[in-house]
Amino acid sequence: MKLYITVPSPYARKCRIVAREKGLADRIEEIAVDPYANAPELLVSNPLVQVPTLIAADGLPLNDSPVICEYLDALGEGPRLLPEAGPDRLRVRRLETLADGALEMGVKLLLEKRRPEHERSPSWIERWTVNMGRALDELEAARPDAARLDMGVITAGVAATWIGFRHPDFGWKTGRPALTALQTALEARPSFIDTRPA
Repeated sequence: MKLYITVPSPYARKCRIVAREKGLADRIEEIAVDPYANAPELLVSNPLVQVPTLIAADGLPLNDSPVICEYLDALGEGPRLLPEAGPDRLRVRRLETLADGALEMGVKLLLEKRRPEHERSPSWIERWTVNMGRALDELEAARPDAARLDMGVITAGVAATWIGFRHPDFGWKTGRPALTALQTALEARPSFIDTRPA
């Protein structure tokens, strides 16, 4: 299998962590590409030219980190990171969606701040910043537990680290002791250490 990534991408990091947690890392070739340069090998597999993109075992291209992670979860060994059905699945999906939403706001902020100053929108910057904080507050209220590793927990940890990495002035740890403890515990796991953004 092939996984197209950029090393700083939090969405690619989710997939890379799941591959390691599920014992699949040696079956996946990780290929760093530049999506902004329309990397030809990525464009062939994903018309949106986005990472992560996985070429599955049967050659099918899979896009979007939740889809890729669900595929790897089912393919790999060990306990399921995404329950197959029922209330537990909804709980995990809710956390994953909240964390992905926080990341989405953070990515929009990052891209907006990279625009020339005269092209930036203060109103959008404010909205995305507030929404990112709200999503993190909801994650804090959910009190995800690093000892209960699942896709919601993994994504919450990835989001916290990435937001701290890309938005160091945001101060995401303030008032969020549970999320801070989760992030600290997860970043000590080999799968997180091995995929830490540079």
